Amino acid sequence: PTAGGAQPSSSASGGSASVTGSVKFAGTAPARERIKMDADPQCALQHQEPAYKEDVVVNDNGTLKNVFVHVAKGLEGRTFAAPTTPVKLDQHGCAYAPRVIGLQVNQPLEIINSDPTLHNVNCKPINNKPFNIAQPVKGMKSIKTFTTPEIMVKCVCNVHPWMASYLGVVNHPYFGVTADDGSFTLAGLPSGQYVVEAWHEKLGTQTQTVSLADGETKSVSFEFTAQ
Repeated sequence: PTAGGAQPSSSASGGSASVTGSVKFAGTAPARERIKMDADPQCALQHQEPAYKEDVVVNDNGTLKNVFVHVAKGLEGRTFAAPTTPVKLDQHGCAYAPRVIGLQVNQPLEIINSDPTLHNVNCKPINNKPFNIAQPVKGMKSIKTFTTPEIMVKCVCNVHPWMASYLGVVNHPYFGVTADDGSFTLAGLPSGQYVVEAWHEKLGTQTQTVSLADGETKSVSFEFTAQ
């Protein structure tokens, strides 16, 4: 996983198979609502152009951004060491970046305040321990971990109610988040049969089953419809 942007793919040693694909959007792309940041002048000053909500972002090629894709079934009985490199969740321009991220159980989550204003990070998991931390100073950092898989953990800022981020916590490294072309890759899978799930914060979830032999790559496509 990389800091400061969507995670297009994941990979791991131990297998030679891959799943690639994309997440498409059917219908007319909804008009994105403008975010009014006037209540906090420090937020407004950081945007020369209007800021818009990211709950449904349709890319130029008709695909969806910010869809979390992961192996939901098929890895039972296998264990994977958690990376020691933190996944970074930044607060920049009074928005969470990335909007959607994935990380492994017990992998560090580094939360950063890059804004010259107060943020509080209020994460509300069901299966893990909730936390609500204040970061009043630019440059502050906090480290958190999750001990149990959970799809998804929502984090908000109570100071700025438009801010939200969603965390996919899994016990393996086979996950990704679609970016500006709607694509994803789950690489390094052992041979076997898997259920791959795509999650979107407003449009729901979809699953597909795929069987992989050693060294094989298969493509799957998800399509979400406007609601």
